[in-house]
Amino acid sequence: MRICVIGTGYVGLVTGTCLAHIGHDVMCVDEHVEKIAGLNRAEMPIYEPGLAEMVNTQRASGRLAFSTDVATAVQRADTIFITVGTPTGEHGEADLSAVERVAREIGRSLNTYKVIVNKSTVPVGSGDWVAMLVREGLATRQGVGSAWKAQRPPEDGASEALGPASFDVVSCPEFLREGSAIHDSLHPDRIVVGSASPRALAHMRALYLPLIEQRFPGADARSPVPFVVTDLNSAEMIKYAANCFLATKISFINEMANICERVGADVTAVADGIGLDHRIGRQFLQAGIGWGGSCFPKDLLAMLQIAREAGYDASLLKATIDVNQSQRLVPLLKLQQHLKTLKGKTIGLLGLAFKPETDDVRDAPALSLAQQLLQRGAAVRGYDPVASAHASLLAPGLKVFDDPYTMAEGCDALVLATEWPEFHSLDLGRMRLMMNQHHVFIDGRNMFDPPLMRELGFLYVGIGR
Repeated sequence: MRICVIGTGYVGLVTGTCLAHIGHDVMCVDEHVEKIAGLNRAEMPIYEPGLAEMVNTQRASGRLAFSTDVATAVQRADTIFITVGTPTGEHGEADLSAVERVAREIGRSLNTYKVIVNKSTVPVGSGDWVAMLVREGLATRQGVGSAWKAQRPPEDGASEALGPASFDVVSCPEFLREGSAIHDSLHPDRIVVGSASPRALAHMRALYLPLIEQRFPGADARSPVPFVVTDLNSAEMIKYAANCFLATKISFINEMANICERVGADVTAVADGIGLDHRIGRQFLQAGIGWGGSCFPKDLLAMLQIAREAGYDASLLKATIDVNQSQRLVPLLKLQQHLKTLKGKTIGLLGLAFKPETDDVRDAPALSLAQQLLQRGAAVRGYDPVASAHASLLAPGLKVFDDPYTMAEGCDALVLATEWPEFHSLDLGRMRLMMNQHHVFIDGRNMFDPPLMRELGFLYVGIGR
């Protein structure tokens, strides 16, 4: 199929590249001229393992291209993916201004039947709203006049009946994890499509057939991927519900960690014990210093706003956010407990990204901690394998280093904030020798073995242990 992906952020770039990998002809478009110019020079705007290599391969094959010309990309495509950002607005709601601009532009550019796929995370009801905006965009085309506006929306299950330029809007939420986005795109747990149009549903099944049947280079030999068909509103709700549940699960185990510390239990053993229950599972039961990133925070706030507009008080989601905010203070309290005053102390942060295998520092717990430490008069240093440059822009008082050992020199305490796999191979004994006399090590992700760390001479403190 010929596909247009509008927006080359995290979701758009990964989605477009992976659709090209499974055999489609993909044009990724963006209004940011410099970003597109960089992509055409093989310069990646984000860090994601394996993405640069896959982009270069698909560009060389001719199946993937980049452009700023939305109209041409829309007209040549039979499928249009909307993958622009929906950041948090003033009151916690999703800011849909980018989606609105794109939908109107699609309407102004329509020429033949298209399936318009809303892959941006949008509130419930946005599918019908996008269809309305596309109709309005189509109505503004020169020479069309008010006749287009006069046409009524189609009955349920039919395409938008706007002459030759008919269309369907479907919801197809993404479930990508930063750091594992290519794997999640090519080997999804499920593909969710929301629409009442049989034509659009058949189109989407055909588009995703290589993924459903796992027939493409590097595919898994396994049973077919579930293709979940639902209505527009339910598909939009599934995305929010998934992220809200995962965030709640993390806040739950952090709550248990805080109780474990007070009663003498080890939360890692507790997580192992309850995780073996197939109804619960071990994933997302890693106690630590809280979740961050671009998705969980904004999606929970957006869901709270959706609930408020519907007249419902989502108290569990409020508690999930409250627990997470409190958890970010845990390493600060532990540092104060062992160093007493933080003024004049030097604290080193191992890991600055909100999670491993990404350079994304948006709402990263490490940066929240750095800000708290700086406010208390501490000198704060940091090291991250890929995110140091981005972190230094968001936390000006943070001094970043290219080497973890140089960063540790003269530190009174180290805090493991992001569990990068390569930290397992650090020479921790060498790092301890380079520190000041206190040798405090706060393991904010329970990454290291407590007896071993104490044997190396650290005053080791985990979370919930």
